[in-house]
Amino acid sequence: MKFPLYFSRKIAFSKDNKNNLSRVIIFIGRLSVALGIIVSLITVSTGFGSKKAIKERLADFSGHITVKSTRSNSSYNTSILDNQGLNIKKLKELDDVESVQKYAMVTGIMRNEHSFAGIIFKGVGKDFDSLRFKKFLIAGKTPQITENGYNNGVTISEKIAHDLHLKVNDSIVTVFAKEDQKQIYRKFQVVGIFKTDIKMIDDQFVIGDVNHVRKIQNMTPEDIGGIDIFFKNVDDIDKDTSEIEKLIGYKNYAEKATDKFPQINDWISIFDVNIALIISIMLIVVIINIIMVLLILIIERTNSIGLLKTLGATNAQIRATFINYTLIIMVPGLLYGNAFGLGLLLIQKFLGIIKLNPENYYVSTVPVDLNPVVILSISAGILLISGLALIIPSYLISKISPVKSIKYS
Repeated sequence: MKFPLYFSRKIAFSKDNKNNLSRVIIFIGRLSVALGIIVSLITVSTGFGSKKAIKERLADFSGHITVKSTRSNSSYNTSILDNQGLNIKKLKELDDVESVQKYAMVTGIMRNEHSFAGIIFKGVGKDFDSLRFKKFLIAGKTPQITENGYNNGVTISEKIAHDLHLKVNDSIVTVFAKEDQKQIYRKFQVVGIFKTDIKMIDDQFVIGDVNHVRKIQNMTPEDIGGIDIFFKNVDDIDKDTSEIEKLIGYKNYAEKATDKFPQINDWISIFDVNIALIISIMLIVVIINIIMVLLILIIERTNSIGLLKTLGATNAQIRATFINYTLIIMVPGLLYGNAFGLGLLLIQKFLGIIKLNPENYYVSTVPVDLNPVVILSISAGILLISGLALIIPSYLISKISPVKSIKYS
């Protein structure tokens, strides 16, 4: 075994450390490392968890990628997709694609004696992914669409249900306006209530039969207003966009879930800045504390350094010894920090103790993403960077004179 590693272990596990200044110094060093790990784990796991949760909610409601007509304008009334170059069969056969569903949308107003609400009626067909949508349901179910005739069942958001004092099985009249034509009235039955925690969705969207939209928009039974494409993994959105664009024709375009709501996309991008800032601050604090620990340990063991030099140890060997010694001190702090930090994160993940206002944060509880690679990288990164940061202050050892250190020991 190499001398620096052997001697550093002898010092680290020496019983003398329990009876001198080293005990306090070691405790401070381990505590700073543990706190750095805890804060870093919480920051990264909740930051990435929030990004992922918001993206998944957006994607699970309206598709990871949505195919629209280039003729679509800023209104929510969908234009008919152009069939030239559009290959739905091949879209379904892509490796990362889990499901594909067609839709068409039209705007309207729901009203009753209590109040009224402007809505976006999203008409879905028999290929609607009701299983994926189930996570949003808080009461009832989604309409069972067969596309044979008209299904008058609708699933509305909790916000609309609250504003109009509606519950499952209640009826509601909806008014659809067409340019230069008289208003069209439809009576629907509420079969379910959902909540996504995304304000822009919960304030407006209603799920119903696509045939109602086709009738209102003068579309044929074969016309499609758009296609929602769902991937097996939300992280595949950016990777597969170019492949999707090859199969939809040049008169249609692909829109990513996060691009539908730019303000949410801007909010998500803030997480990256916050995570980087907090990790940097915690890393600086840990490094400063560890350097202070090293310097105090060097000063405390000045006579030992002088003795080692007298016995023939080089400055490089002694520096390596004290760097190894300091890193060994850090290891229990890493373990305690990981144990405590992961414990807190697991409690939040499964119990959801800390709540949030979804109107501001787009989620109702603090989400947690426990990625083993990220967790290990944080510990390894702190250990590695701290080791590199200790190299420069360790050169103080070369200034210690063997004669003077032994003379005043």
